Amino acid sequence: MVQCTAVMEEKVRLSRERIERLAKIVMEGLLKSGLIVHSGGKEALLRNIEGIIEEEVAAEIRLNAEVEEILKSYQKEIEKGNVDYHKMFQMVKSQLVKKRGIIL
Repeated sequence: MVQCTAVMEEKVRLSRERIERLAKIVMEGLLKSGLIVHSGGKEALLRNIEGIIEEEVAAEIRLNAEVEEILKSYQKEIEKGNVDYHKMFQMVKSQLVKKRGIIL
């Protein structure tokens, strides 16, 4: 099959540093806007937000793997060039996201 697993994972994989920066930006925005109030230290809140981001990234990686499994049934058409792998990948992923009510 077309070697796309690593490519698709790279699209959603974030380095530890990026997750930390993103979590800090999210935390500061939530605190500044008053959307959350924290009673503990900011460090604990930051770690919680980082954990949520990591869970979301992992969920998208699992979704991508599921899409790749579905596309295995189209392997011959893909290899013949009758089906564009990336377009089909996005279409199947979009259908699963819509069907399951997933927010990416």
